Amino acid sequence: MILLGKTVLITGGTGSFGRTFIRNVLSCGIKKAIVFSRDELKQFEMMQEFNDPRVRFFIGDVRDKDRLRQAFDGVDIVIHAAALKQVGSCEYNPFEAVKTNIMGAQNVIEAAIDRNVSRVIALSTDKAASPVNLYGATKLASDKLFVAGNSYTGGKETRFAVVRYGNVVGSRGSVIPHFLKMKPTGILPITDERMTRFWITLEQGTQFVLDCLPRMRGGEIFVPKIPSVRIVDLAEAIAPECQLNFIGIRPGEKLHEAMITEDDSRRTVEFDSYYVIQPEFPWWQHEGEQEAEGSPLPESFSYMSNTNNDWLSVDEIRAELGLGLGALHANV
Repeated sequence: MILLGKTVLITGGTGSFGRTFIRNVLSCGIKKAIVFSRDELKQFEMMQEFNDPRVRFFIGDVRDKDRLRQAFDGVDIVIHAAALKQVGSCEYNPFEAVKTNIMGAQNVIEAAIDRNVSRVIALSTDKAASPVNLYGATKLASDKLFVAGNSYTGGKETRFAVVRYGNVVGSRGSVIPHFLKMKPTGILPITDERMTRFWITLEQGTQFVLDCLPRMRGGEIFVPKIPSVRIVDLAEAIAPECQLNFIGIRPGEKLHEAMITEDDSRRTVEFDSYYVIQPEFPWWQHEGEQEAEGSPLPESFSYMSNTNNDWLSVDEIRAELGLGLGALHANV
């Protein structure tokens, strides 16, 4: 296994993904797991949750390259999950979003090369494909930096790749906790009845990242095949007794999300359970690292939440949520 005896660091490690990721990698024979984040309270809470000497904690910010260089010393694998990701917050604080999501990405790349980190996977979002808000635009820039970062490694073994997927079910800031909070009022606010989104759980997202670590050669954007949901169906699954109040699309919001655009599809190959958007840099092909397997996509292909072939019904959404919604509500 690629993680056996390795030291793994995750930036933004006190978030929803980070907690799930740490829980899973502890069973993979790792030497050490390092949580790198700004929030000392969340780190303290994680220390109580993970009473394991292999889990270490670094207070730090991805904006601080010197601190990253210290944290990356002796690290084999980095998962970059730190980001400012609330759409409204990024619109209102654009300079801060750029500093964390773009300059922070550059700092992670440079520190990883300086410290000879073997593999780096950056987490992206469907909002980075044809972005309409600043959050998506900063994540698209971050994706481009991590793909191009492979050109800066010289003779070193450091390799960078990206994992892009849709909304994570139940993560902080997602619509499910909001619907559960509003359920007692008898009214659920929905921006548009046509709205669709991709659907992935924290466990599925974490496993996909772990699966991509041995697959990556450097420069890929990995996209999982995941189902779509209609937001009205999600509301029906959570609170069938509630009235729906359509309030209109908010600034920076899309009706439907994309993960592979028509332009990206020309250099994308398909596998049974995922796609790989391949880099265009000549060095990748010249070194014999062109993706040997996978099928090319048809002309004008795009991977969007409204044209997806895989959809969850109301009953399937309930099953995915564990329904069990009482238990989910208790954890929100």
